[in-house]
Amino acid sequence: MRQTRILLAGCLIGLVAGLALCGKAHAEIPMQAEQYRRDLSRIAQAEWGLEAPVATFAAQVHQESRWKFNAKSPAGAQGLGQVMPTTATWLAELFPKALGKVEPYNPTWSMQALVSYDRWLADRIKARDQCQQGAMVLSSYNGGLGWLIRDRKLASAKGADPLTWFGSIERFNAGRSAAAFKENRQYPRLILQRWERLYVDAGWGKGVCQ
Repeated sequence: MRQTRILLAGCLIGLVAGLALCGKAHAEIPMQAEQYRRDLSRIAQAEWGLEAPVATFAAQVHQESRWKFNAKSPAGAQGLGQVMPTTATWLAELFPKALGKVEPYNPTWSMQALVSYDRWLADRIKARDQCQQGAMVLSSYNGGLGWLIRDRKLASAKGADPLTWFGSIERFNAGRSAAAFKENRQYPRLILQRWERLYVDAGWGKGVCQ
């Protein structure tokens, strides 16, 4: 009987600890994120199908703006997805039905822009697997597809795998400034290795690496 009580107590302590960790993780997700959850899921599934990695997109929005619809960076990036004005205009022209008029501070427009841009990038990037492709898409979203192509060529020339991001392409810099290179390499890692898990655990759906 005493051993049974000890086992039960241990299980209870483990459960409480697990719930505490879960609660702590979910606490890192801004409260305002929940109001955009349904729209983000709808947009993602329309672009990527029913198995869309909604948690990945949520993690990306988290990294970009912490779900502040009126966010504006010192560089001029705007809205939930922190899209630059020139990129926003280009995306609206590329996807007239989905985006139409440029409205970066409209949360639905900004999420649509982010998801559509990621889809456009993914269609142009080959990789070993979904996770590696996702990292390359994010690197391109942050710094431009042209830089990924140059970094990839350099990686291949140096004997690294041009279809693998982590531990391969990410090690090579084809000419960015040190600050831009550091930011670009941190971007996929923060989203895929930190924030994505939070949203998967919170029930937002699947992620490309989880």
